Amino acid sequence: MDPAAANLARVAAEPDWIDAFRRAVEAQRRIFEEHRGIKIRTQYDGVGEGGDRTLVIDRLCEDAVFAELERLHAAGHEFTAISEERGTVSFGDGDSPLRVVIDPIDGSLNARRTIPWHSLTIAIADGETMADVTLGYVYEFGAGEEFVATAGGGATLDGSRISVPPGNGLEVISVESNKPERLLAAAEALVGRAYRVRTPGSIAISLAYLGAARYDGMVSAKCRSVDAAAGQLIAREAGAHVSFGEGGLEDAALDLSARYDLAAARTEADLAVLDEVRRAMP
Repeated sequence: MDPAAANLARVAAEPDWIDAFRRAVEAQRRIFEEHRGIKIRTQYDGVGEGGDRTLVIDRLCEDAVFAELERLHAAGHEFTAISEERGTVSFGDGDSPLRVVIDPIDGSLNARRTIPWHSLTIAIADGETMADVTLGYVYEFGAGEEFVATAGGGATLDGSRISVPPGNGLEVISVESNKPERLLAAAEALVGRAYRVRTPGSIAISLAYLGAARYDGMVSAKCRSVDAAAGQLIAREAGAHVSFGEGGLEDAALDLSARYDLAAARTEADLAVLDEVRRAMP
């Protein structure tokens, strides 16, 4: 890593970023507490830059994150934010290569239906691709767990180091898909190859759970950068392997328009199996 990139990596890992993310988590907790029940959470506020209908709670949670980003910018940080609802927003003159990739609620349908599996996911990158991500942060609101990873520094769950165990085998995997036909195709391709399948409804959580050895692998069709950027670093820093379609990490862009067929597993051999499953999903 050249000195400029190394400096950016250090900037991304500074404690004030994590502190800001934790303040955003506390603000989101208050939002969820104030919006209890399916009826009040099923209120929409237009369409976000990511192309999906935006829930009021999506907007409020994104506002909480951006309030912290404004505070970081006021403290001297310059970066470009890429967020599901607001799109691309520059904090500074736009020349900084630092990217902050945000999904304020990964698993919005779960949050709307009061299903506990949903997360705040934020990644910091010193460039424009998944290979450039230097800090990954995922907070899972159901269990109240915090996953953090830094490039070259490993991954943690609530401050304790996590890693994937050695050995091949897909006992439990996650399939993330918003369409039954994709889930059906994945299930058919997994016959005789996996023992059990889970579908949490949050790509970030599935990747973090892979890093924590709760899953042996995960696969998803048509995921976005905001869903996967933080979780993929957590999985990789825990020792797992990740693929974005047919290209490498350096080919997987962080911009909001990018879509990927994603697979991840503990070992390269198991990743090859899940890459076949990924290709089978329409």
